This record gives sequence, C-alpha cells and structure tokens, in this order.
Amino acid sequence: MSVATELPGFLSLAITVGLVVASGVTLLAGYRVIFGPTTPDRVVGLDTIATNVVAIAILFALQTDDGFFIDVSLVLAIIGFISTIAVARYVSEGDIIE
Repeated sequence: MSVATELPGFLSLAITVGLVVASGVTLLAGYRVIFGPTTPDRVVGLDTIATNVVAIAILFALQTDDGFFIDVSLVLAIIGFISTIAVARYVSEGDIIE
C-alpha cells in the first residue's frame, strides 16, 4: 500500500531523529534488563524494548513507505502485551495459569 511518494524534508528528518532516539532508548532498556537489580525492573525493561521495537517498525514503515511493517508492528504489540501480562502475573502470583 503506497500512500505518499515523497516525504517532506522536515518529516524525513523527524523520522530519522525518532529512529535514533528509539534505538538509543532500546539500548538503555537493554542495560536495565541485563543489570536490573530486581525482576520487576527487568520486566519493565523488556516491556520498554517491545514498545520501542514497535515504534521503530512504524517509523521504518513511514520512511520506506512499506505497509508490511505496520502489520509487523501490530503483531509485535500484541505479543508484547500478552507477554507483559503473563510475566507480571508470574511475578505477582507465582503462576501464570491457575
């Protein structure tokens, strides 16, 4: 699906800056996942990484004008949500399925 053929200059710059910022925050969240002092810190770090990967996929879809990455981002968002709920339930109750 092709919506626009050429992005305006400021939009292209904003997308590039967004990609760089999202990638940097993902690296910082990776640090929290590896060295987080507690399990909830690591879970929040993983949730942040999942959210940033979705944002990167959407920004990449805007930059390349390829709708496939929108579908990929929707699937990643669903998987990230379900996994966060499952881990949060495991951390709080010790079991996912009762």
